[in-house]
Amino acid sequence: MVVDSLPPANDTDCRLLAYQVLRRVAAGGYADLTLDAALRRSALASRDRALATELVYGSLRRRASLDYALAPCCRQPLAALEPAVLDLLRLGAYQLLFLDRVPAHAAIHSSVELTRQLRLQRAAGLVNAVLRALQRRQPQLRWPTAEEDPLGWLTATLSLPDWLAQRWWNQYGLQPAGRLAACLLLPAPLTLRVNRLQTTPAQLLAQLAEAGYAAEACRYAVDGIRLLQPVTDLTALPGFASGAFQPQDEASQLIAPLLQPQAGQRLLDVCAAPGGKTCHLAALTHNQADILAVDLHAHRLRKLEQGARRLGCQRVQTLCLDMRLSDACLPDAAFGGVLVDAPCSGLGVLRRNAELRWRRQPDDIADLAQLQQQILQQAARRVAPGGRLLYSLCTTTPEESDAQVAEFLRRQPDFELEPLQDRLPPELLDAQGCLRTCPSVHDGMDGFFAACLRRR
Repeated sequence: MVVDSLPPANDTDCRLLAYQVLRRVAAGGYADLTLDAALRRSALASRDRALATELVYGSLRRRASLDYALAPCCRQPLAALEPAVLDLLRLGAYQLLFLDRVPAHAAIHSSVELTRQLRLQRAAGLVNAVLRALQRRQPQLRWPTAEEDPLGWLTATLSLPDWLAQRWWNQYGLQPAGRLAACLLLPAPLTLRVNRLQTTPAQLLAQLAEAGYAAEACRYAVDGIRLLQPVTDLTALPGFASGAFQPQDEASQLIAPLLQPQAGQRLLDVCAAPGGKTCHLAALTHNQADILAVDLHAHRLRKLEQGARRLGCQRVQTLCLDMRLSDACLPDAAFGGVLVDAPCSGLGVLRRNAELRWRRQPDDIADLAQLQQQILQQAARRVAPGGRLLYSLCTTTPEESDAQVAEFLRRQPDFELEPLQDRLPPELLDAQGCLRTCPSVHDGMDGFFAACLRRR
């Protein structure tokens, strides 16, 4: 159970950065944003930046596996340890168990050194003892198998929380659930959406090749390009400053075209920030549609505005608004197309949001489904006769997808489900004609759901 990884850094700086990011994540931060900010401030070499990234995401994704391996090596329950010390142990254990190019002595020594750098000398002996015990036990470490302990296989070996392992086992069956869990332990591919307002896929592929980056066209997204090598600094890619591309998963790139936006239309993007789909709508309409981007959070809307300027998106207005509430600022039945990319449980993007698998709780799903229905009901009032309401999510739960659409149609008899057979290949569609992607099935794409609802 070894993951081919990166060569070790020459010092502990990248490990210190990784640890600091993990502590901020534990305090409520988002791993991707926190890591990006830390890397921008650091002077680490490229190799060390890559190792810091691996340590952050790997130790978050593999947390349950790390705890399974650490527990027999510690005299007290892991839950009784100081959280800062437990994060140090997880970082060291990740290097011992999953980074075969990091020597065991380097993993242990660097972890002990970190206790001194962080003024946690009181824990140096414990960290040293536990990691050395893990090193001794490692050859005999037996991971649960699907045959002997199915639930343990999903939770300890494939690092799912107990409730999610049971849910996916019930929803998909044991082996499909295992394939999905295994896929979500891998780093997410870096996919770019070519900005047609500035360039073409062929031109950007040529630019990337000239700069030494291996890349290929995506299978399904016509403007998608997948990078075939790790990139720790997107801003260094050719075309970033000129707005030639937007980082966006391939499945996410499929959403905006499903609305079939047209030049001259008025379009509404609900829950729009950070703006990937808003800017895609602008590109699809060649800046010839008026787009109103609404979001609850003003700071996220500012990021949307910055991104729109970089990409050359025009005729995009923003409005800070709670879409659960009726508001006179938005006239009823005024938009030819409305996109609701709703807040959701995010279970389809656990590769990108590694901390989410430990933050999300089973009760959240019902709460989110209620929130989604409130937003949908308000958004429906803004759809012009004959217009489309596109509902999309990056999750896998029936409560947020099929059941949500069924409940919406029950409440809104003037809408009908519009199958997407004319817009997508059959392998991306479910029986109702809705988009449904799965990372373990569809070429590594994120897990998305989308339904098109047409107002009669």
